[in-house]
Amino acid sequence: MGPFYRVGAPLRSTIGKGYLLTGTVKSAVDCSAIPSVLIEFWQAGPDGHYSDAYRAAIITGKAGHYRFETDRPAAYLTRPPHIHIRISAPGFQTVTTQHYLKKNTSGASLPLVLLPALQ
Repeated sequence: MGPFYRVGAPLRSTIGKGYLLTGTVKSAVDCSAIPSVLIEFWQAGPDGHYSDAYRAAIITGKAGHYRFETDRPAAYLTRPPHIHIRISAPGFQTVTTQHYLKKNTSGASLPLVLLPALQ
């Protein structure tokens, strides 16, 4: 997950303005929506440094939808602007990934798909 993940991100769907990430969390088995999924976000701030101000967690509703609004993260070192995402739900494998922002965009739709937990 990298050195910047921390457990216990505050529950909030907005940590800034200017970039909106939306989508639905679905099951890889049948594409059904997964409710009550914990999605954690963390990113570098406009200064290129990580801080608690740029950490958030949300829980999806019954239809598996999520909406996250933030400041556009800065690039740092050799890394382009990106948002780290960790997705976890009972009965499914936890996924950690990154969303890389396209230049000159104010948001994206990012569907998230989870595999069933290993037995």
